[in-house]
Amino acid sequence: MFCAVLTSLCSVFLSTAVKAAYHTVIPVPKNYQHILALAFAIQEVNKDPQLLPNITLGFRIYEDNHYASMTPDVSLSLLSSRRKLFPNYKCDTQDNLLSVLGGLNSRNSYQMATIFGFFFSLSPFSFQLGYRFSDPVLGDKSLFPIFYQIDPQYHLQNAAIVWLLLYFQWNWIGIVVENSESSEHFIWIFEAILAQHDICIQFVKQIFPRFSIFNELFREQIDLVLTISSNNAQVVIVSGDSNTLQSLILSLYFYEEENDIAFRTVWILSTQWEFSAIGYHYEWGKLKSLHGALSFTVHTNPVPGFKDYLLALNPHEPHGDVFLPSWWEIVFDCEVLKAGQASPDGRRVCTGEENLATLPVSIFDGKMTGFSYSIYNAAYSVAHALHTAYTLESQLALTRVSFSETGMKYRGCCYPFSRCVKRCLPGQARKVAEGRPSCCYGCASCPEGTISNETAFIKHHNTPIVKANNRDLTYILLVSLLLCFLCSFLFIGQPRYLTCLLRQTTFGIVFSIAISSLLAKTLTVVLAFMATKPGNRARKFLGKQLIIVLTCPLLQTALCAFWLAFSPPFTNLDFHSLKGEIGMECNEGSTTMFYAVLGYMGFLSLISFIVAFLARKLPDSFNEATFITFSMLVFCSVWVSFLPTYLSTKGKSMVAVEIFSILASAAGLLSCIFFPKCYVIMLRPDLNNRIHLMRKVK
Repeated sequence: MFCAVLTSLCSVFLSTAVKAAYHTVIPVPKNYQHILALAFAIQEVNKDPQLLPNITLGFRIYEDNHYASMTPDVSLSLLSSRRKLFPNYKCDTQDNLLSVLGGLNSRNSYQMATIFGFFFSLSPFSFQLGYRFSDPVLGDKSLFPIFYQIDPQYHLQNAAIVWLLLYFQWNWIGIVVENSESSEHFIWIFEAILAQHDICIQFVKQIFPRFSIFNELFREQIDLVLTISSNNAQVVIVSGDSNTLQSLILSLYFYEEENDIAFRTVWILSTQWEFSAIGYHYEWGKLKSLHGALSFTVHTNPVPGFKDYLLALNPHEPHGDVFLPSWWEIVFDCEVLKAGQASPDGRRVCTGEENLATLPVSIFDGKMTGFSYSIYNAAYSVAHALHTAYTLESQLALTRVSFSETGMKYRGCCYPFSRCVKRCLPGQARKVAEGRPSCCYGCASCPEGTISNETAFIKHHNTPIVKANNRDLTYILLVSLLLCFLCSFLFIGQPRYLTCLLRQTTFGIVFSIAISSLLAKTLTVVLAFMATKPGNRARKFLGKQLIIVLTCPLLQTALCAFWLAFSPPFTNLDFHSLKGEIGMECNEGSTTMFYAVLGYMGFLSLISFIVAFLARKLPDSFNEATFITFSMLVFCSVWVSFLPTYLSTKGKSMVAVEIFSILASAAGLLSCIFFPKCYVIMLRPDLNNRIHLMRKVK
């Protein structure tokens, strides 16, 4: 029978800060669930005949009380004899240490990973697992090759915090972190993410995890509280372990008691702080500052059999669990008597029949918490890793995890306002003052005779006039017109091989998309009118307008592909246009193909003009045919005048003529189609209603 030892460094008692405040040792009842989760997992593994057959897993638990200075002694004791501290010299035990599970905070984890990294490197099957938090520094395999993190990655939590801030539109925040190396890395990463989403930080403060009310650190903690109270950021993000939380809460507690006030601050707590597991809720129940705090939690799943395992616990039969009797006395406020011990005066005796299900959640949770679930998974990870190592056959199966959306209704039907300034009103534009954060902008009114046109259609996309003009085709037309304006940049600058290939073909394709969108809009009006007549077959073609938008540009694309394949444009030196100068230009390769592209574009515009002209008087509220007619008239006029001008010029003038034609035709389409709609949306919103549109039909 082979026995492996799985060791967990847990903390079942509060830290120095709380001891100093109460002058006694106060246990954390809910942290005891970490030990129970480990014991339950090991028990399940040993009972499973398919997992590690003929191998028994055991475990030992060591207490570090959150002291980083105690971690090296505890770590070396795992590697030594039970009586003397000689690492890797163990003569009085046959147990083989294969893995270590623990590290409640970054300071302990760094020291553990360093010590075990040196000694475990001598053993091919030894490794360390951290279950409390994800640290990017500990994830560096070059520094910590045998350290593995069970919980979710830190960047997921950062994304969740940013999503929460964006959801409530909070862009003016404060940050409080513990004084550690991992916190510096957190600030460095998190500030960059916040800057990408225009979220500004008013202050960043560090908090020390342990302090006495008589030393200098206490004054620094009170200064931190004063800083938070004096700033106008109503949202504060706090990152650190539970020991840091104790220090912060103690500072808030003293401040509230002394000043008889409560903070009006929304606290956002990271997953490292299993907030619901803080064991002194009943001691500090009057603390008002953390009411309404938002705390991220580690994911957990129901574990079959764990509840029955808890209900079967008996302090009179602890089965080697030295914590169980003391813990039982704490949560049930009774005394567990040993054999032959007399009954105490004035205190209830524990019978062992007390029911854990009757305990409030603030004292003990019957469901497995997130960190306990991480310990449970860590124990199974060790078992599966050992099973794979000894059988050379992996049987590890990952559990599929799914997340469901949950809603939250804030008390009072509204949420706190945490912005540096209010949003600008319609007709105003942002102006950021020099030297101030981007979130603290000013609002300046638009100059006389101008309007704010940014995202007009997107902002009003649910209004009747936008709905009545076929939104999908309108958005395609807007994007294609934007590309039409941008493609003129391909004609500017020194001719190069790639720009010569792309400029004419890009110009032809994007303009074909724009004209096809207009043609589809017009045909939609015609088909809609024809479909109202009984027995007309036009009804089956309704809703097929996107086929036109795809088919017409596809033919132009095929034409351009043929051009590029057999006679592509190329760079050419011009010796004749200017005397004494050599110019570089793009030779179109095949003049025939160039005019074929223009001809196809002219063919589409001519069809669009004819259809729009014939449909301009149809009685339909969706009818844009009049505007399309004028836009096609402008488009055709520009390109008809382009041909003789283009043929009579050479060199740079040819390029200038084509650029002017591109910009003029695109501007004509944009103004004729969208200016009437923008006029109604911006200046005549009283006409932007369904009644007005239906009156046009009548």
